[in-house]
Amino acid sequence: MSFRRTLISPGSPALYQLSPQRGHIGTVAKMTVGEKNLSKENKTILLVGETGAGKSSLVNTLLNFAMGVKFEDDIWFEIVERKTRSQAESQTSDVIVYEIFDFKENVLPFSLTIIDSRGIEHDDVSRTLLDFFCLEDGVHEVDVVCLVMKATDHRLSDKLADFIFSSVMSLFGKDMEKNIVSLITFSNGREPSIVLEALENANINCARDEKNQPVYFLFNNCQSEDRTEDSQDLEHADSITEEGIKQFTVYLEKNETQKLKTSVEVLNEQVRMKTFINNQQEGFNLIKLTQEALQKHENEMKNETAEVDEEMGWLAGTVRLHKYNLAHCFMITSVLNCTNCQV
Repeated sequence: MSFRRTLISPGSPALYQLSPQRGHIGTVAKMTVGEKNLSKENKTILLVGETGAGKSSLVNTLLNFAMGVKFEDDIWFEIVERKTRSQAESQTSDVIVYEIFDFKENVLPFSLTIIDSRGIEHDDVSRTLLDFFCLEDGVHEVDVVCLVMKATDHRLSDKLADFIFSSVMSLFGKDMEKNIVSLITFSNGREPSIVLEALENANINCARDEKNQPVYFLFNNCQSEDRTEDSQDLEHADSITEEGIKQFTVYLEKNETQKLKTSVEVLNEQVRMKTFINNQQEGFNLIKLTQEALQKHENEMKNETAEVDEEMGWLAGTVRLHKYNLAHCFMITSVLNCTNCQV
C-alpha cells in the first residue's frame, strides 16, 4: 500500500496513522486519502452523535474497509488524529470532512465523503454546517444521516434530537426522514432493544424496515485493541463490524440521495431569526436578573429597617426602665428621709 503512514505502536495489531492530503472547504478542515476516480459515484455520509458515541472509530472503520483490511492482516490504519485529553477538552465546535477515494483493492463500489459533526453539544456546530452546505464548493447533497449511538444508550439527548430537527431537517426537508439511520456502536451483535426504545421515545422520524423498526447497523469498536489476549473474542467483535458495514454498503447503494432544498436566502433568514431570538432571550434574562437584584435589595432594606426598629424599641424600653428605676429610687430616698417619721 503506497501512502504515507506513521507507526503509532507495534504489536498485534500494528497501528498506523495515515498522513492524508489536507485542505479546507471554507472554515471546515478536509482530509483526503486514496486516488480520486471521476467515473465512480460518490456517497456522502453525515455523522451526528454525542461525544464518546464512537464516531471517530466509525470513520477509521470505513477507511479500513475501503482499504480492504482484514482481521487476519493484523494491522489497523487511522485517519482521525488522536488528541490528548487537554486538546479534546479545549475543542469546541468542530466539523471535519474525510474523503476516501479508491485504493488498489477497490472494495467499495463508490467513493466516500464523511462529514463528522463533532461536538454537537456546542451551539455553533449548526452554524458551521450551514455555512459549509451553502458554500459554492461545499457539499450540496447527503445520501444518509447516521445517528451514532452506543448500544447501552437509554435515551436520546434533547440536544441531539434538536440538532437533527433544526440543523438537518431544515436544510434538506421532510424527505430526509427516510435517509436517517442509526449506527449502533459497542455492540455485542444482539438486537439493540435499548436504543430502539430510546428512538421511539424521542419520536425520531427515520428510515424504517419491513417490521416498522428504525433501520440500524451494528458495529463494535475493538479493532484497534491489543489481540495478544482474547483474540477469539476480538475476532468475533470484528465479524460484527464487518457484517454491519457490508449491510450499510448495500443500503448506501440503493438509497436515494437528498439534495439541499432550502435556499441560501432562507437559511440566512433562519440564522438571523435565531440570532434575534437569542438576543431577545438574553434581554429577557438581563431583565430577570435586574428584577431579582432589585428584589434582593428591597428585601435587605426591609430587613435592615426591621432590625433598626427592633433596636429602637429595645432602646426605648431601656430608657423607660431607667426612668422607672430612677423614680423608684427617688421615692425610696424620700421615704427614708421623711421628717415627720424622723427616720
